[in-house]
Amino acid sequence: MENIILVVHLILAICLIGVVLLQRSEGGGLGLGGGGGGGVMSGRQAATALGKLTWAFAIAFLATSITLTIIAAQNSAGSSVLDRIGGGPATEAGDSPALPPASDLLPPISGDALLLPPRAD
Repeated sequence: MENIILVVHLILAICLIGVVLLQRSEGGGLGLGGGGGGGVMSGRQAATALGKLTWAFAIAFLATSITLTIIAAQNSAGSSVLDRIGGGPATEAGDSPALPPASDLLPPISGDALLLPPRAD
């Protein structure tokens, strides 16, 4: 069921993008198109078919978004991904291997010689 709703959601997103791109520019954000005195003080225009279709796609998109959120919340079952990773029992302090001393991890110090990277012969 979740996969079907997800596919419908993706199709709605593509349709919504297409319908918005097909509409005539109102001369807003980029200053392109529109014009003709259609400013803030003008009357409201009649809703076109593309405007109504945009609203329908937007409402359907939001409905599928909410539905997918509800389904994902039900499938989570109160567990975390981190709970699934640490599946084995915790080891006790006595069972863990001994770590080497920190002095073994450092490079040897050889007097007053310069520290140079190894040659790439």
